[in-house]
Amino acid sequence: MSDLIRLEGINKYFGPQHALKDITCRVEKGEFVSILGPSGCGKTTLLRVLMGLEAPSSGKVYHRGEDITRQPPDKRGFSIVFQDYALFPHMTLYDNVAYGLKLKKMPAPEIRERVMNSLNTLKLGKSIDKYPSQLSGGMQQRAAIARSLVLGSDLMLLDEPFSALDAMVKVDLSGELKELQRQFGITMVMVTHDQEEAFMLSDRVFLMRQGAMVADATPRDLYRNASGDPFIHTFIVDQIDKRAKYILALNGTGGGVS
Repeated sequence: MSDLIRLEGINKYFGPQHALKDITCRVEKGEFVSILGPSGCGKTTLLRVLMGLEAPSSGKVYHRGEDITRQPPDKRGFSIVFQDYALFPHMTLYDNVAYGLKLKKMPAPEIRERVMNSLNTLKLGKSIDKYPSQLSGGMQQRAAIARSLVLGSDLMLLDEPFSALDAMVKVDLSGELKELQRQFGITMVMVTHDQEEAFMLSDRVFLMRQGAMVADATPRDLYRNASGDPFIHTFIVDQIDKRAKYILALNGTGGGVS
């Protein structure tokens, strides 16, 4: 694999607040990477720098080896899935997904083919005439993913995409997202505060704390090597173990939660 995205020495200040501290990392083509950390750690700011919505105070952002640090979001060509879906309420599902392609002035037959392929892939083909208010939360998130998928971008950025969904819908949709990523070879970078979500989906995890990246590792390595860092052990191992014990207790196989 080769680097699709590379960040070098990214710092971001908001007045006296040092929000990002010398972030250097890379995302390889075809990877699923999660930016994980507690609230206020800088993970969303880092994603916004990738999107082009925030300019770094110092450092460089590279896409396929090209410096895009000062390039606006619409010139980067990345697809974005927001936490709140960001669907147009006055447009049907079909028109929401087709919107970006219409802006590119693609021929109508090509738009329809790409939109329907995307919607069918996300199990939404029978709902094309519905409006967002007529869709469940899970369907709205599928629509947001379909709208990003249809653009054919080489990088999909996801900002807490499952945070508004209930547990069962979250499990189903996250599994579908991982299958999409494998099927189409899309590079995905997701911000999340959920350890299990990050570990289930990611090839690598960027763990952040107080604006700094404290780990860049596979989920397996992060879990196994956490004992040397109290923060990583508390945030990763303890939380995952607690949830595992709780699930076992609910299933009647764990002998209670300790």
